[in-house]
Amino acid sequence: MTTFPSPDTLHPVKLASARDHTGTVFLAPATKDHPRFFVGDYTYASAHVPPDDWAFHLAPYLYPFSPETLRIGKFCQIADGVTFITSSANHRFDGFSSFPFGIFDGGLLDTPAMPEPGPDTVIGNDVWLGQGARVMPGAQIGNGAIVAAGAVVAGLVPAYAIVGGNPAKVIRMRFDDATIAALHEIAWWDWPIEVIRAHEAAIVGADLTALQSVGL
Repeated sequence: MTTFPSPDTLHPVKLASARDHTGTVFLAPATKDHPRFFVGDYTYASAHVPPDDWAFHLAPYLYPFSPETLRIGKFCQIADGVTFITSSANHRFDGFSSFPFGIFDGGLLDTPAMPEPGPDTVIGNDVWLGQGARVMPGAQIGNGAIVAAGAVVAGLVPAYAIVGGNPAKVIRMRFDDATIAALHEIAWWDWPIEVIRAHEAAIVGADLTALQSVGL
C-alpha cells in the first residue's frame, strides 16, 4: 500500500506524469491563512479551473472581519462549483428596504442598514457536496450527508441524509436510526489514517460489525 498523503499536503493527487493535480486540494492547508475558515483533516475540494484563492473561491462573502465562521469537518468531498454563501452576504430585510446604504459612504460596519451578525455555517464529517451545490447562511449539515448537484441547502440537514432540490429536501436516509447512532459512536473519521486505511473495505462496504470490532 502506498503512503497516504499528510493532511497538510496542498495537492494530494498526483498525475501519471508525477506532477501535482492542482485542481484538487486538501482544503485545510489551502485555507489556513483565513481567520474565519476552519477545515478538518483530509477534506478536499476540486475545481476544473484552479483558483488562486480557495477560501474566496468557495466562500466569497466570508471576510477576514466577518463575525461568523465556516466550519467543515474531516473527510468531506467538495465538488467543482460548490459555494458557501455565509452570513456576511445577508442584507437586513425586516424593514421597508433591504438596500445596504452604508456600503456606499464608508459606513459598512456602522450603519442601521446592516443586519445583526448571522450564525456560523457548520458541515459535519464525511459530507459529499455535489457539483454546483449552494450552502446558505447558517446551514448545519450532519455527518455523512450527501448533497445533490445543484441543491440549495438551508437550515438543518440530518446526518446521513441525501438531499436535493431548491430548497433542498430529504430524498431519503442512507441508513436506519440504529445504524446512524452506531456510526456516530464509532466515529471512524477520528481514527488514525493508518487504521482507517486498514479498515477501508469495511467503511466503504458498510460492514458495521467489522467496524464495531476495531479496537483502538
